[in-house]
Amino acid sequence: MEGVSEQKETKIALAHVRQYSNGKWTEHALEEHLFEVARRAGELARAFGSEDWARLAGLWHDLGKYREKFQQYIKSVSGYDAEAHIEGVPGRVDHSTAGAIHAIEKLGLQGRILAYLIAGHHAGLPDWNNAEGGQSVLFQRIKNGTQSGYLQEVLEAGPPAEIRNQSRPESLPPHGSLALWLRMLFSCLVDADFLDTEAFMDDKKRSLRSGYPSIETLKSLFDQHMTDKAANAKESAVNRIRVEVLRQCREKAELPSGLFSLTVPTGGGKTLSSTAFALNHAAHHGKDRVIYIIPYTSILEQTAEIFRSIFGNDNVIEHHSNLDPDREDSRSRLATENWDAPIIVTTNVQFFESLFAAKTSRCRKLHNIVNSVVVLDEAQLLPPEFLAPILHVIQDLASGYKVSFVLSTATQPAFSSRPKFTGLKNVCELMDDPERLYADLKRVEAELPNDFASRRTWESIAGELQQYESVLCIVNSRKDCRELHGLMPKDTIHLSALMCGQHRSKIIGEIKQQLKNGIPTRVVSTQLVEAGVDMDFPVVYRALAGLDAVAQAAGRCNREGTLPQLGKVVVFVPPKPAAPGLLRKAQQSGEEIMRLTTGDPLTRERFEAYFRHYYASLNSLDKANIVGLLDLHNQAEARKAEFNFRTAASNFRLIDEEGQTAVIVRYGESPELIDALEKSRNIEPYVRRGILRRLQRYTVNIREYECRKLLESREIREIFPGVYIQASDLLYHSQLGLLMSKDTIFDPAQSVI
Repeated sequence: MEGVSEQKETKIALAHVRQYSNGKWTEHALEEHLFEVARRAGELARAFGSEDWARLAGLWHDLGKYREKFQQYIKSVSGYDAEAHIEGVPGRVDHSTAGAIHAIEKLGLQGRILAYLIAGHHAGLPDWNNAEGGQSVLFQRIKNGTQSGYLQEVLEAGPPAEIRNQSRPESLPPHGSLALWLRMLFSCLVDADFLDTEAFMDDKKRSLRSGYPSIETLKSLFDQHMTDKAANAKESAVNRIRVEVLRQCREKAELPSGLFSLTVPTGGGKTLSSTAFALNHAAHHGKDRVIYIIPYTSILEQTAEIFRSIFGNDNVIEHHSNLDPDREDSRSRLATENWDAPIIVTTNVQFFESLFAAKTSRCRKLHNIVNSVVVLDEAQLLPPEFLAPILHVIQDLASGYKVSFVLSTATQPAFSSRPKFTGLKNVCELMDDPERLYADLKRVEAELPNDFASRRTWESIAGELQQYESVLCIVNSRKDCRELHGLMPKDTIHLSALMCGQHRSKIIGEIKQQLKNGIPTRVVSTQLVEAGVDMDFPVVYRALAGLDAVAQAAGRCNREGTLPQLGKVVVFVPPKPAAPGLLRKAQQSGEEIMRLTTGDPLTRERFEAYFRHYYASLNSLDKANIVGLLDLHNQAEARKAEFNFRTAASNFRLIDEEGQTAVIVRYGESPELIDALEKSRNIEPYVRRGILRRLQRYTVNIREYECRKLLESREIREIFPGVYIQASDLLYHSQLGLLMSKDTIFDPAQSVI
């Protein structure tokens, strides 16, 4: 029962207590909480046929709260009972291990599945038995809890038999990884627990979690937008092709749920056409939401803005670390917790790291991926060193959880299964004739080096670039960008990740406007403009790189097909090779394919050959052994249910942030925000977090050794642990961004979280 009490004479076991402003208390009965979490979790898991498992996890997840020590603890720390105390038990009281022990004692090996969920519903999914995990591993927790009599204390408290005694779950896991199934059950449990606790503690939050329009309604809004867009579009060959791509995507939407590829050259309208497919497919198959996954935050912000203009602010959730608090309200914050909105726009990092996460906060949303349509924009940018576990989870979600994926790209990677490569099976291409599309959308002529062994000097490249009024040159590193830019006329524009995100966005907007107005524009940039930035130059130069990068660069040339002749794309061999690692391997594979090319190097079949060569050149497609840690390749072994969830989550990091430090620079509104941050020492932590979130648009990532140098020279300073700000007014340049030493060679991919 739930009731208001002034005397606090109740003998019921408590799950939570809440004090009103008038001093009165509300009691959340433990029995009521267990049954309600069981109901909610079961409803959530019904979508993938595991209602009985999730219901049982909910019923037993807080059994440990029946322990007298916990009841004394909750009364003491809440102030509910000032006389309550716990002798010899400092800090929190374990309330999750007892339910895990009960599950194993009742159900044996099957109970171990539930034990992971119950034991981890606050601290996160544990490893079963990892030598480095110490007392936190599930095996040791079960052993210690059994020896300490946790379950015996629960049983002595007398929980109802209808809670203790339950029949064995009968449903079978969906096809695919047992580890994924267990994580999905975990998501159902923790979301149900959060929601029921929230309903007791905060009625206002509960009222915000409803009222989203149907997929059919959103589809109507989208169709009207596309009708208006078509009415205002100029007649051109490129726009006619975009209309045809859109038509085919709509027609294919009634295909059975599964895996799809959308192979359309850059500039062919993939974003809106893939959205049309997703909405029509979701409407036809009764799916719950559309999740649009984008590799870079710079593209994500643009796409989310387009979607908000179509569907309305309330129906689109933009989930990444750079979220602007000015665009965030209480409802959107709630939706990012569990992704219950109909349109989600997020990053590769958020999506895939969540699918391999252990923390409750990241796993909570996973069950809302079930029965959805997921669009993977620029699918070729999935990180190759984690490709094996990523393709595993994509296949499993499609096979067992009613998720349709659309792999959308101009340079379709070689993801199909083959000997020694466990890729994707039964991928259906949405375009009737991709080869014809490539021929019809040919807008550039690529010029390759006559001699790949002969390196060019920056001086010679600069001399060539100055022959053109408008030209874009893309290089492989920030150091190269700055060096070449220094040899160009003063009005040449510089773009690199040494400029903060807000600075880059402003400059990109100015470049687009200049090109639109016919103003001569020369730009030297790193690869940050290659995906999703719809610049349109008559001439593009590209330093030798992977073939996909060359194709993406070509997408910035004659994009609208308005030139009287084909655009010009020149590939050149730079003075030095790309940095060791993935960039150099991509460059070497690109060189190998282009060296053997006769005719156009940017045809569809060239990309298949390139990606096969590139993937084969890598040391591993699973550098962190995620497949092994979770037994994704061995279902017989996995049935022992000895998973290392926490270790896998720790190792699955798509962006290696080690050795990098973010520096907040002085640009735009950041000086005022920095001033507010420095004054925030004595205010609520959430206020400081809000300021820091806004400042993420004003950060530049540098190497740790560079950070140390700047600290020593007092050009930056540390205002909070790990928070560095620009101290010298001369450190940040209005054209070049952060001014680093000439030996800077580090140029990571845009950081997205």
